[in-house]
Amino acid sequence: MNLPVLRLKPNADRRLRSGHLWIYSNEVDTKATPLGDFQMGDQVIVENANGKPMGVAALNPQQLVCARIVSRDTGYSLDKSLLIHRLKVALSLRENLFESPFYRLINAEADLLPGLEIDRFGDVFSVQISTQAMERLKDSIVEALVKSCKARTIIWRNDLPNRDLEGLEKYLETAYGDDDDAVEVIENGIRYVSPLLLKKRAPWNYDQRLNRARLADYVQGKRVLSLYAGVGDWALNAAVNGASQVVCLEHSQDLTDVLLANAEDNHVADLIECYQGDVLAGLDTLKSTEERFDIILADPPDFIRRKKDFKTGEAGYRRLYEGAMRLLAKDGLFMVSTRSLFFSQEEMQSSLLASARHLDRNLQVLERQGQSPDVPAHPAIAESSYLKHFICRILPNS
Repeated sequence: MNLPVLRLKPNADRRLRSGHLWIYSNEVDTKATPLGDFQMGDQVIVENANGKPMGVAALNPQQLVCARIVSRDTGYSLDKSLLIHRLKVALSLRENLFESPFYRLINAEADLLPGLEIDRFGDVFSVQISTQAMERLKDSIVEALVKSCKARTIIWRNDLPNRDLEGLEKYLETAYGDDDDAVEVIENGIRYVSPLLLKKRAPWNYDQRLNRARLADYVQGKRVLSLYAGVGDWALNAAVNGASQVVCLEHSQDLTDVLLANAEDNHVADLIECYQGDVLAGLDTLKSTEERFDIILADPPDFIRRKKDFKTGEAGYRRLYEGAMRLLAKDGLFMVSTRSLFFSQEEMQSSLLASARHLDRNLQVLERQGQSPDVPAHPAIAESSYLKHFICRILPNS
């Protein structure tokens, strides 16, 4: 294969040999192969210091993670043929897991397609691209989804902040088919409608599928509070599975309207009560009226988007945790998640414990969960195991 070479420093191939897919700029022998000689999106054959080929990688020479392995076999580069092959392999897993075609179809490195995420909603597909190399394959992605999955509609959701790092413009548009405003989702036997073209918000988070299904074992006859309720993904699971009442707090009026419509469609509108406004302020309002709930569900946005924001973000999580715990009835359950890459499971657990102790309460961790199997993680890339979900019991200090 006629690709340029990227040479690594001595011993810098150890992580690749152990299974990692990323190459850091400080691992490159820049005297032998200057990074400045490459363009973003170029593909190279990676060699160790002795000249042994390690695989084919796609480049972003301006970033710390300057290359991502796309194939261990130097006979295959990231092209239409490899894309279709990897898509079919990923599709076989999802079709074995789920009866209905509603799932995360491609999850970037975990499906050996760095820079590509695809969510499937029947014959509608939401696609996110985050690398120059993958952007060059846009036409092939559309063709593969039409041929392999009989796509009716394909949406580019390329409004991600990290596209700036690759010199890519941001856009949110229809790539193929109908210009749908909303998408149908069927999950755990419940039908939802969710906005497809809402800026800066994914139409659906498939990563919580199994965690939402666990509600069935907890909510029967319980009064439930759903925070950051969205279109009702958690709230409707609680209502359909026997909750006596579900109160929802959601910042967006548009999403609140969709939630109420979804409740009507699933015949649980009489169990759902919604309040639109700032969620953390809403917790204070509920406390002032002495409301109590048996179960509180919280699936908040990422409070720690950058490492340097840890202190401020962790304080935000503490405010959320303490505000929720104050509203729990005796022996109440707090089910809470984070997707922050900079807030580990250990740090989250410590923050939950500190919040409980600040309120003079005891904390029991009943379950620790991660993401659904259609959102797999790569075992060598810690960042791909991003979802942390805790089910906690909050007890009085007596």
